[in-house]
Amino acid sequence: MGRYREEARAEFFTELVHRYERELYRYLARYLGDPTLAEDVFQNTFLQVHLKRGLFEEGRPFRPWLYAIATHQAVDALRKVGRHPTVSLDQRVGGGSRDSDAGNLIDLLVSQEGGPLSRMQETERQQWVRESIARLPEALRQTLILAYHQDLKYREIAEILKIPVGTVKSRLHAALEKLQQMARAGKRFEDE
Repeated sequence: MGRYREEARAEFFTELVHRYERELYRYLARYLGDPTLAEDVFQNTFLQVHLKRGLFEEGRPFRPWLYAIATHQAVDALRKVGRHPTVSLDQRVGGGSRDSDAGNLIDLLVSQEGGPLSRMQETERQQWVRESIARLPEALRQTLILAYHQDLKYREIAEILKIPVGTVKSRLHAALEKLQQMARAGKRFEDE
Protein backbone atom coordinates (compact mmCIF):
# COMPACT_ATOMS: atom_id res chain seq x y z
CA MET A 1 0.00 0.00 0.00
CA GLY A 2 2.87 2.33 0.73
CA ARG A 3 4.01 2.33 -2.90
CA TYR A 4 0.48 2.98 -4.15
CA ARG A 5 -0.07 5.75 -1.61
CA GLU A 6 3.01 7.58 -2.84
CA GLU A 7 2.86 6.94 -6.58
CA ALA A 8 -0.83 6.06 -7.30
CA ARG A 9 0.25 3.82 -10.17
CA ALA A 10 -2.39 1.59 -11.75
CA GLU A 11 -0.31 -1.59 -11.46
CA PHE A 12 0.04 -1.14 -7.68
CA PHE A 13 -3.72 -0.62 -7.36
CA THR A 14 -4.42 -3.70 -9.49
CA GLU A 15 -2.08 -5.73 -7.29
CA LEU A 16 -4.01 -4.65 -4.16
CA VAL A 17 -7.36 -5.54 -5.73
CA HIS A 18 -6.15 -8.98 -6.85
CA ARG A 19 -4.58 -9.73 -3.48
CA TYR A 20 -7.77 -9.06 -1.49
CA GLU A 21 -10.62 -9.52 -3.97
CA ARG A 22 -11.72 -13.05 -3.08
CA GLU A 23 -11.65 -12.75 0.71
CA LEU A 24 -13.15 -9.26 0.75
CA TYR A 25 -15.93 -10.15 -1.69
CA ARG A 26 -16.80 -13.27 0.39
CA TYR A 27 -16.97 -11.12 3.53
CA LEU A 28 -19.23 -8.57 1.84
CA ALA A 29 -21.49 -11.23 0.31
CA ARG A 30 -21.92 -12.85 3.73
CA TYR A 31 -22.47 -9.59 5.51
CA LEU A 32 -24.88 -8.13 2.98
CA GLY A 33 -26.63 -11.36 1.94
CA ASP A 34 -26.83 -10.13 -1.66
CA PRO A 35 -24.11 -10.91 -4.24
CA THR A 36 -25.05 -7.98 -6.48
CA LEU A 37 -24.97 -5.50 -3.61
CA ALA A 38 -21.70 -7.07 -2.43
CA GLU A 39 -20.17 -6.42 -5.85
CA ASP A 40 -21.24 -2.77 -5.73
CA VAL A 41 -19.87 -2.34 -2.21
CA PHE A 42 -16.64 -4.10 -3.21
CA GLN A 43 -16.14 -1.59 -6.02
CA ASN A 44 -17.02 1.34 -3.75
CA THR A 45 -14.53 0.04 -1.19
CA PHE A 46 -11.65 0.14 -3.63
CA LEU A 47 -12.78 3.50 -4.93
CA GLN A 48 -12.51 4.74 -1.33
CA VAL A 49 -9.09 3.09 -0.98
CA HIS A 50 -7.98 5.11 -4.01
CA LEU A 51 -9.54 8.35 -2.78
CA LYS A 52 -8.29 7.97 0.80
CA ARG A 53 -4.85 6.52 0.04
CA GLY A 54 -3.21 9.62 1.47
CA LEU A 55 -4.82 8.90 4.85
CA PHE A 56 -3.25 5.47 5.13
CA GLU A 57 -0.58 5.54 7.83
CA GLU A 58 2.74 4.07 6.77
CA GLY A 59 3.76 1.06 8.85
CA ARG A 60 0.19 0.04 9.74
CA PRO A 61 -1.25 -3.20 8.34
CA PHE A 62 -3.37 -2.69 5.24
CA ARG A 63 -5.89 -5.50 5.78
CA PRO A 64 -7.67 -3.98 8.85
CA TRP A 65 -7.78 -0.58 7.15
CA LEU A 66 -9.33 -2.18 4.05
CA TYR A 67 -11.91 -4.07 6.13
CA ALA A 68 -12.80 -0.90 8.02
CA ILE A 69 -13.54 0.87 4.74
CA ALA A 70 -15.49 -2.15 3.43
CA THR A 71 -17.55 -2.41 6.62
CA HIS A 72 -18.44 1.28 6.51
CA GLN A 73 -19.39 0.98 2.85
CA ALA A 74 -21.55 -2.08 3.62
CA VAL A 75 -23.35 -0.31 6.47
CA ASP A 76 -24.03 2.68 4.21
CA ALA A 77 -25.35 0.40 1.45
CA LEU A 78 -27.69 -1.36 3.88
CA ARG A 79 -29.01 1.96 5.11
CA LYS A 80 -29.72 3.01 1.53
CA VAL A 81 -31.67 -0.16 0.75
CA GLY A 82 -33.26 -0.16 4.21
CA ARG A 83 -32.63 -3.72 5.27
CA HIS A 84 -30.41 -5.84 7.44
CA PRO A 85 -27.75 -8.29 6.30
CA THR A 86 -28.17 -12.04 6.28
CA VAL A 87 -25.46 -14.41 7.44
CA SER A 88 -24.40 -17.75 6.04
CA LEU A 89 -23.56 -20.10 8.86
CA ASP A 90 -22.44 -23.03 6.76
CA GLN A 91 -18.81 -21.85 6.61
CA ARG A 92 -16.34 -23.78 8.70
CA VAL A 93 -15.21 -22.04 11.88
CA GLY A 94 -11.57 -21.01 11.68
CA GLY A 95 -11.50 -21.51 7.92
CA GLY A 96 -10.84 -25.22 8.38
CA SER A 97 -11.36 -27.78 5.68
CA ARG A 98 -14.36 -30.12 5.64
CA ASP A 99 -12.11 -32.89 7.01
CA SER A 100 -10.93 -30.90 10.03
CA ASP A 101 -12.42 -31.07 13.51
CA ALA A 102 -13.67 -27.49 13.24
CA GLY A 103 -17.43 -27.15 12.98
CA ASN A 104 -19.80 -24.69 11.42
CA LEU A 105 -20.74 -21.56 13.34
CA ILE A 106 -24.21 -23.04 13.64
CA ASP A 107 -22.73 -25.96 15.60
CA LEU A 108 -21.36 -23.52 18.17
CA LEU A 109 -24.71 -21.85 18.65
CA VAL A 110 -27.13 -24.75 18.89
CA SER A 111 -27.00 -27.58 21.40
CA GLN A 112 -26.26 -31.07 20.09
CA GLU A 113 -28.68 -32.62 22.62
CA GLY A 114 -31.37 -34.90 21.32
CA GLY A 115 -31.27 -37.54 18.65
CA PRO A 116 -30.17 -37.13 15.08
CA LEU A 117 -32.10 -34.48 13.21
CA SER A 118 -33.89 -35.11 9.99
CA ARG A 119 -32.90 -33.12 6.93
CA MET A 120 -35.95 -30.88 7.24
CA GLN A 121 -35.25 -30.16 10.91
CA GLU A 122 -31.65 -29.30 10.08
CA THR A 123 -32.74 -26.87 7.37
CA GLU A 124 -35.18 -25.22 9.78
CA ARG A 125 -32.47 -24.96 12.44
CA GLN A 126 -30.04 -23.31 10.02
CA GLN A 127 -32.72 -20.89 8.90
CA TRP A 128 -33.52 -20.03 12.52
CA VAL A 129 -29.87 -19.29 13.29
CA ARG A 130 -29.49 -17.10 10.19
CA GLU A 131 -32.63 -15.17 11.09
CA SER A 132 -31.53 -14.86 14.73
CA ILE A 133 -28.15 -13.44 13.75
CA ALA A 134 -29.88 -11.01 11.40
CA ARG A 135 -31.94 -9.79 14.42
CA LEU A 136 -28.84 -9.04 16.50
CA PRO A 137 -27.94 -5.38 16.97
CA GLU A 138 -25.66 -4.23 14.17
CA ALA A 139 -22.56 -3.86 16.38
CA LEU A 140 -22.86 -7.44 17.65
CA ARG A 141 -23.61 -8.82 14.18
CA GLN A 142 -20.59 -7.03 12.63
CA THR A 143 -18.24 -8.32 15.30
CA LEU A 144 -19.59 -11.87 15.04
CA ILE A 145 -19.17 -11.97 11.26
CA LEU A 146 -15.65 -10.54 11.35
CA ALA A 147 -14.60 -13.05 14.02
CA TYR A 148 -16.25 -16.24 12.78
CA HIS A 149 -16.52 -15.74 9.04
CA GLN A 150 -13.42 -13.71 8.32
CA ASP A 151 -11.31 -15.37 11.01
CA LEU A 152 -9.86 -12.03 12.02
CA LYS A 153 -7.97 -11.59 15.28
CA TYR A 154 -9.49 -9.52 18.07
CA ARG A 155 -6.85 -6.84 17.49
CA GLU A 156 -7.75 -6.62 13.77
CA ILE A 157 -11.47 -6.43 14.53
CA ALA A 158 -10.79 -3.69 17.07
CA GLU A 159 -8.86 -1.72 14.47
CA ILE A 160 -11.55 -2.19 11.80
CA LEU A 161 -14.39 -1.12 14.08
CA LYS A 162 -12.29 1.49 15.93
CA ILE A 163 -13.07 -0.01 19.35
CA PRO A 164 -10.91 -1.45 22.16
CA VAL A 165 -10.03 -5.17 22.09
CA GLY A 166 -11.99 -5.65 25.31
CA THR A 167 -15.09 -4.33 23.56
CA VAL A 168 -14.59 -6.86 20.75
CA LYS A 169 -14.50 -9.67 23.31
CA SER A 170 -17.54 -8.37 25.17
CA ARG A 171 -19.50 -7.96 21.93
CA LEU A 172 -18.72 -11.53 20.89
CA HIS A 173 -19.76 -12.79 24.30
CA ALA A 174 -22.95 -10.68 24.20
CA ALA A 175 -23.80 -11.88 20.67
CA LEU A 176 -23.45 -15.54 21.63
CA GLU A 177 -25.41 -14.96 24.85
CA LYS A 178 -28.26 -13.26 22.94
CA LEU A 179 -28.37 -16.13 20.45
CA GLN A 180 -28.53 -18.63 23.30
CA GLN A 181 -31.35 -16.63 24.93
CA MET A 182 -33.26 -16.67 21.64
CA ALA A 183 -32.71 -20.41 21.39
CA ARG A 184 -33.98 -20.99 24.95
CA ALA A 185 -37.01 -18.76 24.30
CA GLY A 186 -37.79 -20.68 21.11
CA LYS A 187 -37.38 -23.99 22.95
CA ARG A 188 -39.89 -22.91 25.63
CA PHE A 189 -42.49 -22.17 22.95
CA GLU A 190 -41.93 -25.57 21.34
CA ASP A 191 -42.35 -27.35 24.68
CA GLU A 192 -45.68 -25.64 25.45
